[in-house]
Amino acid sequence: RVESISLARQAHTEIADDQALAAPCDVTDPDQVAALFARLKASYGRLDVLFNNAGMGLPPLTVGEMTFQQWKSVVDVNLNGIINNGSISAYAPRPGSAPYTATKHAITGLTKSISLDGRPFDIACGQIDIGNAATPMTAQFDKGIPQAHGAIVPEPTMDVAHVADAVLYMAQLPLNANVQNMTVMATKMPFVGRG
Repeated sequence: RVESISLARQAHTEIADDQALAAPCDVTDPDQVAALFARLKASYGRLDVLFNNAGMGLPPLTVGEMTFQQWKSVVDVNLNGIINNGSISAYAPRPGSAPYTATKHAITGLTKSISLDGRPFDIACGQIDIGNAATPMTAQFDKGIPQAHGAIVPEPTMDVAHVADAVLYMAQLPLNANVQNMTVMATKMPFVGRG
């Protein structure tokens, strides 16, 4: 969380003050989320694009190894925080990733429901599934992570800027066009053929 706050503040310093708002928010707390949206409305009058990017995982654990609190912490951030940043794990999970994978499956259904329910209000909703973007969450990938066959294998990553470019493309579409789902991934990661 501290790292996310510092990244948001760094991005804010690179953008003019009247064009950006850096506001730390616990997405698991409905009061903080409501206060953030009230602050946005007071500052800008409306919100045109929202990229819901909060997310977390756990170290690889089977369902039997994790505590309920560990499960709940992932579900509260990834799903209850209303996140539309999907994951390749929604289609091909990693070993020991049950709460993360469950929330990413749920995001796919949530995205489709928001797309349908938002039509009368000119609200377009899409999902981006990211595979191995170089972030603090993937810092250990070059050392190796568990694979379906039991081995620990290094995995390639890609520059997170490619994700930002994809999100920008999705956000710039007119309301009569929508990318329902897009996958952006490191070319050589074991997704196609994972398992």
